[in-house]
Amino acid sequence: MYVLNIWHTVSDYGEWKKVFDSDPLEREASGVRRYVLEHPVGNENMVIGHLEFDSLGEAEAFAGRLEETWRGVASEMVSDPGYTISEVVERGEYGGQSVRWAA
Repeated sequence: MYVLNIWHTVSDYGEWKKVFDSDPLEREASGVRRYVLEHPVGNENMVIGHLEFDSLGEAEAFAGRLEETWRGVASEMVSDPGYTISEVVERGEYGGQSVRWAA
């Protein structure tokens, strides 16, 4: 599995999210299996995303299309964009009841 890790600053998260939800790059048809959106605590204008793909080629192709979008129609809404592609080498998950230790 490959993850396209993206980040950029947006002028208005609500407006950006409307565009994201309209899915102009057709994420599922482009091979995106799942995604996560995040922002740093206290900075709702920075968007960090993780998009998972089955193949490196799909991730690279989508990254190219995303770069075009950042330079084109999204250039008024997005600044300081960047990305990396990583390969998932291990995934762990803890479920059920979590245990918290008192400090």
